[in-house]
Amino acid sequence: MSSRKRWTRDELLVALNLYEKIPFGHFDEDQPVIRDVAKRMNRTPGSLAMKLANLASLDPATHARGRKGLPGAANRDRDVWKEFQGNRDALAPVSEELLRALFNVDDSDEVDLVKGIGVVIRKASVQPVGPTEAVALVKVRRGQQFFQQMVLNAFDSRCGITGIAIRRFLVASHILPWSSHPAERLNPQNGVCLSRLHDGAFDAGLITFDSDLRLVLGKELRDAMANETLQRCFVDFEGKRLNVPNNSLPPKPEFFAFHREHLFRG
Repeated sequence: MSSRKRWTRDELLVALNLYEKIPFGHFDEDQPVIRDVAKRMNRTPGSLAMKLANLASLDPATHARGRKGLPGAANRDRDVWKEFQGNRDALAPVSEELLRALFNVDDSDEVDLVKGIGVVIRKASVQPVGPTEAVALVKVRRGQQFFQQMVLNAFDSRCGITGIAIRRFLVASHILPWSSHPAERLNPQNGVCLSRLHDGAFDAGLITFDSDLRLVLGKELRDAMANETLQRCFVDFEGKRLNVPNNSLPPKPEFFAFHREHLFRG
C-alpha cells in the first residue's frame, strides 16, 4: 500500500464522512474506524489519519475552539471541503454511498462507524419498494444514517441524559425539526443523543433543556409522575446538565432556545 498516491474526489468524500463522525482528538491510526476504512481504501491508517488532521486545518469550528489540525492540506482538499460544506444535504448521502461501496454491502445493510469499535455492518429491517420511491427513500435514509452516526459518536454512544450506552437504544434527536428546518437536517450541532424514551419525550415537547443545558420537565409529564417508572426516568435527572464529551461540539444554544419557545409544552 502507498501513502503517497494522489487522493481522488471520491476518497476525499469518504474521508469527510469519517471526519464528521469521529470527533477531533481521535484521528489516530490506531482508531478502529480509521483502520477498517483505510484497509478498504488500500491506504495506510497513518495516511488516512493524517488526511483527517489536514481537513481539520480547514474547519472554522475547530479553529474557534483553539485547535488547528495539521498543515499541508492540498488544493483538492480545499475544493472538496468547500463543496461538501456548501452542499452537505446532497453530498453527505453521496459520501455514505461511497463508503458503502468500499464494504460491498447490500442496499438493506447499514454500515455503522462506531468510534472505538470500528465498522459494524447490520441488516436493516425496512427496505424501499418501487424504483421511484426507492431513489427518494434511499437518499433520505443515507442522510439520516450520516446524521445518526455523527451525533452518537459525538456523545460517545451514550444518552446525554441517562448515560445509557447501548447503541441500539439510542437516537440522534433533531433539536430543530427535520421537516421544518431542511438547512439544519445534517448539522451535527442540531443533534442530541438520547435514549428512545427520552427522544420521544423531547420530540413531543414534554422535556427540553435550559440555557445551561439542564433538563427541564413539562407540566404534562409532571402530571403523570405518580408512575414510579416515569419518576426514575425523568425526575431523577431533572436539573442535570446534558453530558456532552469535551472533544465534541455541543448543540447550538439558539437551537435549544427555539425548542423551548416553539416546541416545549411547559
